Amino acid sequence: MARKEETISMIDSLAEFKELKNIDKETMISVLEDSFRKEIAKMFGTDENYDVIINPEKGDFEIWRNRRVVADDQLEDANLQIKLTNARELDPKCEVGEDVTDEVHFADFGRRAILNLRQTLASKILELQKDSLYAKYKDKIGHIISADVYQVWKKEILLLDDDGNELLLPKGEQIPSDFYRKGEPVRAIVQRVDNDNNNPKIILSRTDKVFLQRLFELEVPEINDGLITIKAIARIPGERAKVAVESYDDRIDPVGACVGMKGSRIHGIVRELRNENIDVINYTSNISLFIQRALSPAKISSIRVNEEEHKAEVYLRPEEVSLAIGKGGLNIKLACMLTEYAIDVFRDVDGADEEDIYLDEFSDEIDDWVIDALKNVGCYTAKSVLAMNRSELIERADLEEQTVDDVLAVLSAEFEDEEPHE
Repeated sequence: MARKEETISMIDSLAEFKELKNIDKETMISVLEDSFRKEIAKMFGTDENYDVIINPEKGDFEIWRNRRVVADDQLEDANLQIKLTNARELDPKCEVGEDVTDEVHFADFGRRAILNLRQTLASKILELQKDSLYAKYKDKIGHIISADVYQVWKKEILLLDDDGNELLLPKGEQIPSDFYRKGEPVRAIVQRVDNDNNNPKIILSRTDKVFLQRLFELEVPEINDGLITIKAIARIPGERAKVAVESYDDRIDPVGACVGMKGSRIHGIVRELRNENIDVINYTSNISLFIQRALSPAKISSIRVNEEEHKAEVYLRPEEVSLAIGKGGLNIKLACMLTEYAIDVFRDVDGADEEDIYLDEFSDEIDDWVIDALKNVGCYTAKSVLAMNRSELIERADLEEQTVDDVLAVLSAEFEDEEPHE
C-alpha cells in the first residue's frame, strides 16, 4: 500500500510540474501511459495485453491485465495465461478459452520498477519541455517580446520570460548605450532559435532593423492596418536610422503619420532606441529621386545613376557636401544601405554659383508635377536644367515642347546671361 501511495504521490507531483511547464493534459497522459507500458514491456516482454488508464482529474491511474483462461495443467505463460482455478476467483462463470481481466498494482512490481518509472518520466518531461520551448519561440522569430533581466554578464544578458524560460541577449545585439540592472524589463525581438542537441537557445536582438520595424508597427496604427508600408530600413544602432515609407492611399501622408503630431509617435520609438535619430522619408521607385531623398537634408544639384552596377554619382554645392556625408559619414552610409546603391559624392564646381536656385523655389510658376519630372532626370536646380539641351529635356523628362519652353523661359528670366536652348 505504501508503494502505491508513493507512486500516486509521484503522479501528483508530475501533475504540478505539468502546470508549471505548460505541458498540455493530452500530452502528459500520453507520456505517462507510454512510460508505464515501456516498464511493463521491460518486465514481461510485452505490454499488448495491458490497459493503462490515466485519470488526470483525480491524479491516479489504473493498470488492467487481460489473460486467456487455460486448464490448470496447461499454463505456459503466466503473463498471458491464467489457470482456470485462479480465473474463477475473478469470474466464477468463466470457462477455458475465455479472457479475464484483473487489476494490477504497479507498486507490487517493486521499488526498482518505481524508480525506473520516475527516471523515464523525468527524462520524457524534460524532453517535452525543450520541444515546447523550441516550438513556442520558433513561431515568435521576428516578433517583439518582453522579459526581465536575471543576470548580467560581460558578453550577454540572461533574461527570464513570464514562464521562467531563459533567453539570451548577446552584447553584439544590444544598443551600445543599453544598460540594465537585475529585474529590469527589456523589449527585444526574437532573432533566432538554436536547437543544437535538442537544447534550445533563444537569441534576442535590439539592434536588428526588424526591431525598429516592429516598433513602428506598434506606434503607428496605419502601418499595422496595412495603409502604410515600410519599404526599406537602414540602421546604425544607437546612432541614426532611415526609414522609407509608402502609402497606397493618397489621403494619407505616410511621413506625417509615422512622425505623429509634434513627433508624438516617433518620440516613443526614439526613447526605446536610446535616442537613436530616425529620418522618415517617402519611398519612390524612381531611384534618382529615392537617392535624393535618402541623402536628406542635403540638396543635390545633379545625379548620374548606373542601374546595372547599382552605383550613383551625386553632385552638390560645396556647402551641401558635408550635409550629404553627415557626421562621421553616417548620412551617406545610411543612404547607401537604404537605397542599396554605392553613392559617390562630388562637389559641383559649375553649380557652385551662388545665384543658382533649386527648382522647388519655382513652385509658384512651374507645376509640381513638372518639377518632379525634371528631378527624375537628375535636374534639381535651375542651372542644371538650363545646361541641358532642349530636345534632350523633351525626350528624357517626357514633357510637351510647350511645357519645356515655358520652363526654360521662367528659369532663364532669373539669370540675365542665360538664354533658352534651341
